[in-house]
Amino acid sequence: MAEKAKFKRNRTKEKIHEIIFEADTPIGKWFDIILMVIIIASVLVVMLESVDWIYNSYRDTFIILEWFFTIFFTIEYILRLYCVYKPAKYATSFFGIIDVLAIAPTYLALLIPNTHFLIVIRALRLLRVFRIFKLANFLKESQYILDSLKASLSKITVFLTFVLLMTIIIGSIMYLIEGGSNDSFSSIPRSIYWAIVTLTTVGYGDITPITPIGQFVAAFVMIMGYAVIAVPTGIVSADLVASTSNQIQLNTQRCGFCGTEDHMDDADFCRVCGSGLKNQEEVEVEVES
Repeated sequence: MAEKAKFKRNRTKEKIHEIIFEADTPIGKWFDIILMVIIIASVLVVMLESVDWIYNSYRDTFIILEWFFTIFFTIEYILRLYCVYKPAKYATSFFGIIDVLAIAPTYLALLIPNTHFLIVIRALRLLRVFRIFKLANFLKESQYILDSLKASLSKITVFLTFVLLMTIIIGSIMYLIEGGSNDSFSSIPRSIYWAIVTLTTVGYGDITPITPIGQFVAAFVMIMGYAVIAVPTGIVSADLVASTSNQIQLNTQRCGFCGTEDHMDDADFCRVCGSGLKNQEEVEVEVES
């Protein structure tokens, strides 16, 4: 059962929180930009390390850099846990898990060799770029896309079912036309594979018709392929326009108590727990009893 509890604000925690989690202040934005540069550098180091001649030439340098990045991200993660009032909530959040995965491979490599290459997971931390450059609204755009896909799911399902039946029919026809004289069309499933590759305009070229009738059918399928691409695009686009009619302006303010992000620009209190987003001596938030 949820009940009200009072928390005394910690100025030190809130200052660190402002620097690490928010990008509305110059120092917070600079911290995130520097962090992004270090993330990119660490991923590039791991990629270069996978090249044998480079690794053999700079082995010691790679080891030093890997531990430098790991220690830096470990300290950063500890500070993130320290500056929030509910560390467990952040630790189990999406970015909290990504932060752990970014540092775990190096320590894990001490027990299991070669697992440090999993450090490329750090690239996922670049998702913070949306918040760093105050592009929180762009995260909202992804929700619009998901909503439009859900709204058009039934239409797309019907369309894809029709395409599937069409590829089966075309594949069967091509097997009858090419099967006797062309070893590439050795079975109906293989002919259906050709139909899918041709209809989607991928065109690997590993299977090609050699008879005049087969080539005529292939040309017809290629032309139909443009319709296959255009129809679902139009369906999703129509629903996407409908789902983006109402947009709101969000900022990078993050609640230090419950971790909720995406608050409106004029918000003074968290939209989930009600705690103040500005400095206050004492606030009431809901906690599980």
